[in-house]
Amino acid sequence: MKIYFPQWQGSGTGTTIEPGAKTILDYLDDEEFVSVPLSELPAGNNREKRYDINNYDAITEQLHRLKETIERANPRTLKTIGGDCGLEIVPVSYLNKKYPDLGIIWFDAHADINKPCDSPSCNFHGMPLRTLLGEGEPDMTSLLSSTIQASQIHYVGLRDIDKTEQVRIEQGNIYAPRLLDVPTLVQTLKSKDIKHLYLHFDFDCLEPNDYAKTYYQVPDGITIMEAETCIAALKKEFTIVGTSVLESITTVQKELQPITPILDLLMR
Repeated sequence: MKIYFPQWQGSGTGTTIEPGAKTILDYLDDEEFVSVPLSELPAGNNREKRYDINNYDAITEQLHRLKETIERANPRTLKTIGGDCGLEIVPVSYLNKKYPDLGIIWFDAHADINKPCDSPSCNFHGMPLRTLLGEGEPDMTSLLSSTIQASQIHYVGLRDIDKTEQVRIEQGNIYAPRLLDVPTLVQTLKSKDIKHLYLHFDFDCLEPNDYAKTYYQVPDGITIMEAETCIAALKKEFTIVGTSVLESITTVQKELQPITPILDLLMR
């Protein structure tokens, strides 16, 4: 199943995220993508905060709609154009229930593993992994089809980590190397008997000198070539059951040119 879900509310006021997602949708030009409507509840500059989460009501309303759409279709695989990273709690938890040997590859500059009460921004796109671990806001539990274990998380491109996130990463012995080593990543996954993978791809994992049209720009990321090599190796060694492309903000299709090989690897 292919889904277009340009959620931006999880980023606080990041309205550039929705048109950025639309640019990717237009580039792919694939009629199989199903569009899931976003909430019309107040968000952004008019947002309300509940449970230490900005835009909480809008986020939960539209994520329930996303969950219902997926469950109704009952697909074996998912490809999602987004949107902010907070949307991941629905597709990842769905696929985790379907595939007990699921590994999660989190291509991201950020750890996204804060509790709401620890988040400096109170923006939900910094909380999805903690939510998926079953340690987030309890009222969001109904959005999850299952919860994951810390051992399923594997970071690529991680370099901007809050102190509370670092503590959780260390407590869970989560795979979070500073430098990308594809053979070691593959071997780590195999040592855990992981057979299926979900590839979360936030474009801020990339070095800004390679691609800077992202919601956040964090120096010293992985190169586009490194990302391509890693994705290709993972596709060769494992069964990819879920992918996402998130938080690209350009509205000019020509500016996607540097990342089109990544888009093709993940979405075609």
